[in-house]
Amino acid sequence: MTSSPDVIVIGAGVLGLCTAAELAGRGHAVTVIDPGGANASSIAAGMLAPALESLLDDLSADRAALLKRARDLWPAFAEAHGLTLHREGAEWRGPDAAAAIARLLSLGFEARAARGGLTTPDDWRIEPATALAALARTSGVTSVRGRVARLTADTRRWRIEAEGGRTWFAPTVVLATGAAAAIPGLPEQVAALVDAIQPIRGQLTPIAMEPPRRAVRAPGLYVAPTASGAVVGATMEPGRRDLDPDAQEAQTRVEAGLALLGAAGEAGPSRVGIRGAVADGLPLAGASGEIGLHLALAPRRNGWLLGPLVAAVVADGIEGRPPAPDAAALDPLRFA
Repeated sequence: MTSSPDVIVIGAGVLGLCTAAELAGRGHAVTVIDPGGANASSIAAGMLAPALESLLDDLSADRAALLKRARDLWPAFAEAHGLTLHREGAEWRGPDAAAAIARLLSLGFEARAARGGLTTPDDWRIEPATALAALARTSGVTSVRGRVARLTADTRRWRIEAEGGRTWFAPTVVLATGAAAAIPGLPEQVAALVDAIQPIRGQLTPIAMEPPRRAVRAPGLYVAPTASGAVVGATMEPGRRDLDPDAQEAQTRVEAGLALLGAAGEAGPSRVGIRGAVADGLPLAGASGEIGLHLALAPRRNGWLLGPLVAAVVADGIEGRPPAPDAAALDPLRFA
């Protein structure tokens, strides 16, 4: 069987589906190919957290501003695609709250003292599973289950071959395959970019409990509300791709999370996802240097926060529009 949409997106994580939805909203016919099952975007807390990410990672003022601009794209994106955005803010608990508040204020965020730490209204969240499902249903997006086995190109179009023999042709391909290995047939320089992405193993655990009012974070720990309780996480283990949960790690974090909240709850099965990252912690988003091939990869742990920004940068590149101010920071060729 063959099919010829305007754009093929390979990968149905947050960057792939945000890009597909953005392109469909601009009138493109988009097919998303994904093998199905859980991915790093579904195994996430859905935090849109420019403030606390900037604090905990000691980011520069320029990087913090980029994350804030990325978050500011979310209200319009959520409205356009029927997504529910939770804007109750977030809380941080830890030592030297006064210094943390001063740091956030210096970066342009709001913050005030609270029990054992601070609160900020600048960090929001979204429910990952619900949002992924809604994005996949976007009008103009066709989702297909399949594992791409090979990519090849001629002067006019890309040929995408899936396991089992199904084939697609499209003038434009967006590679949104997370931390997976390079697909056979990719041009050498693009395959090198993909294979240089560092995998980062992350584990989180759902807890059946009364949901906290907002996400609560502490050094090495977070507890985020969900529709059915909370999730506690998450590990950041560079270089690991194994998917078996660590029961002892889960127990330790659940106990710490419940203690942080002063609450009780029952832990469910832990889940593991593999995120991707490059040296500066920002995604590879935009043109790959090969005609018709664009990347939406490696957002580290900020895939949900950066989803609409990556989508806009990639879509603008596909359409030949002038690049957005933040496009250069995400350029896949910035390390060349």
